[in-house]
Amino acid sequence: MMELWYRLVSLLPFSWAEAGGLTFMKNALLAIVVISPLFGLLSTMVVTDRMSFFSDALGHSAFTGIAIGALCGLSSPMWAAAAFALVLSALFTWVRYHTDLHSDTVIGVFSSTAVALGIFIATLGGGSFTKFNAYLVGDILSVEPGMIGLLAVLLLLVALLWLTSFDRLLLTSIHPALAGSRGVRVALQEWLFTAAIALVVTLSMTWVGLLVINSLLVLPAAAGRNLARNVRQYHLFSILGALVCGVAGLFLSYYVGSSTGACVTLCLALYFLLSILGRRARA
Repeated sequence: MMELWYRLVSLLPFSWAEAGGLTFMKNALLAIVVISPLFGLLSTMVVTDRMSFFSDALGHSAFTGIAIGALCGLSSPMWAAAAFALVLSALFTWVRYHTDLHSDTVIGVFSSTAVALGIFIATLGGGSFTKFNAYLVGDILSVEPGMIGLLAVLLLLVALLWLTSFDRLLLTSIHPALAGSRGVRVALQEWLFTAAIALVVTLSMTWVGLLVINSLLVLPAAAGRNLARNVRQYHLFSILGALVCGVAGLFLSYYVGSSTGACVTLCLALYFLLSILGRRARA
């Protein structure tokens, strides 16, 4: 499978894309092609459901999960981060539907607690916080084919969730009471969505970087919403915008020697700015 990808990439007019060229760039490009649609798809519901701060809280919880995994001596603390994020998403959903607190309050509670717990564990016994700095910035050039395959499976699962549950997800986000009256299991739909975000954030953080990962869950749909006239266009502009900006950010980071996550975010910010100008020109 990877050999076929390498042959396809060799058709691109770049020196690193030639046969025998830089394998890490070819892997990174494939990872971007897989990750970007994931963020673009989830972004539509994050913006619609006003859950942008929740995705940020999940980033904080992912850091805490990494610290827990490192404390337990796991060779790959990313799995501990994924498990912790799933638990946090379930707790968030439970608290949200069993208290009278607003979502932003619940998100603030979980976010601040996760950060404090992560710092506490990371510095326990005089430990150094700096050993986790790599997760804050990320390095897409270090992605391996096995992880790309895992992300591809996750993309298929999220796409399947959208195909089978989008109407229920949308109704739940717009009017939970109405969704409940129509027989929709609101809490379950909410948890499925938050669990999808949790997995995408934790499995992508090593290459995207926790400091900017939230922007990838907000900017694609924010720009798409400015340009779209219906729900289908909304998804199309969000997914295509994420993909184009992801590839552009990777190329920019390679040629200027900067962080890929930061470059992708800046490309998405430019896309958002252009979408505002496009909306004003169309009005």
